[in-house]
Amino acid sequence: MRHRVLCDQGIDHGIGIKGWMHPPVHRLLGWISKPSSFKLSRHVWKLNQIRGINSENIFVKGNPAEVDLSLINKLPTLINSYLLDRTGERIGLIADFIFKPSTGQIINYLVSRSDPRIPGTSRWRLSIEQILEQDTGFISTNLKSLNDLPLVKTSMRQELINKSFKFRQQFQEISELASDRLEGWLEEPPWDKSDSLEELIHYPDNSENEDSPEYSGYNPLTNNKGRNKKLDYRSRRTEEEDPWV
Repeated sequence: MRHRVLCDQGIDHGIGIKGWMHPPVHRLLGWISKPSSFKLSRHVWKLNQIRGINSENIFVKGNPAEVDLSLINKLPTLINSYLLDRTGERIGLIADFIFKPSTGQIINYLVSRSDPRIPGTSRWRLSIEQILEQDTGFISTNLKSLNDLPLVKTSMRQELINKSFKFRQQFQEISELASDRLEGWLEEPPWDKSDSLEELIHYPDNSENEDSPEYSGYNPLTNNKGRNKKLDYRSRRTEEEDPWV
């Protein structure tokens, strides 16, 4: 509804400011645009004048009806009505709606938490079935909060809140997982207590067999007492049998 209205003659008739509807059956009959900020009159368009709609503009055919501002305020509408929760507290404003251009039947209302005129505000989708009661200026529902409604458009603030909430959840899950692993590591030692004492008792003592090759400190260059004895015996025998000595 808040699209810019362009006619078939290329004239810009301003942005839509209000929907002209029949609230009891949730049907759109037409809408009002504001052509200028200096005029008190408004342009009223019928639903059958619509020729096309895109993401920013509504294309119409024909001339609008110029109506005074005092009469515009008397047209029935649910736009800018307060949305009430189950306790009667205000939780938002009806900012816009989604409708069928062929029949004018309203499918869903779009709810804003704050002033809908502020650019970049979030929008929540309210279905017709969720409305319990409606009157001029308010709509009653059985909702607890706006979080019970599906989010259609996210503002920068709401997107930052959602990302921060997801980051806190992920950080908490990682912290709990790391804490569980640390507790499990502290409770379970890396060795078996039943085997440790037995291994210490039957651990082989090689201090008496230092000359054995199996001994870890064995060095063939230093532990060769038997070999030195054989060399001394051979040298003495050679000296005794040598006739020239």
